[in-house]
Amino acid sequence: MKKQKYNTNLSTRGLTLIELIMAIAIVGILAAIGVPVYQDYKEQIRVDQAISDIAVISTKIGAYYQDDGTYPDALADIGLGGQLDPWGNPYRYLNLDKNGNGGARRDKNLNPLNSDFDLYSTGKDNKTKLPITQKDSLDDVLRANDGKFVDLAAKY
Repeated sequence: MKKQKYNTNLSTRGLTLIELIMAIAIVGILAAIGVPVYQDYKEQIRVDQAISDIAVISTKIGAYYQDDGTYPDALADIGLGGQLDPWGNPYRYLNLDKNGNGGARRDKNLNPLNSDFDLYSTGKDNKTKLPITQKDSLDDVLRANDGKFVDLAAKY
């Protein structure tokens, strides 16, 4: 009977420990780069959705004003009382004609952002302050200049 020869060359039998560690390190580096980029992308999608929602709601409020001659007291008056922003929080609305500028959102000079109504989302952190330059308000998506600006407070 013939003896079988076994291949004793270890380099052809599989991955070495060094190669395995290098592969895991490469996957880890790619994940460390990819996950934050993906999270930023998802957040930008939410911001874009809030901008779109605020534009649509503003249009409906404008149509209500054309029909009634006054702005609605609440979003429920135009059938949008339960509408949530992309972060799961209700949109905030204030009729400035009826309530005055006391509760109005304000810019860095403390001037009201709008003269007709305020409409905004409190953003990712669900925190806000009336002056939009405060840290809690920078992620708010808001309407300003009577609808000529709709975007993040940080960009205003």
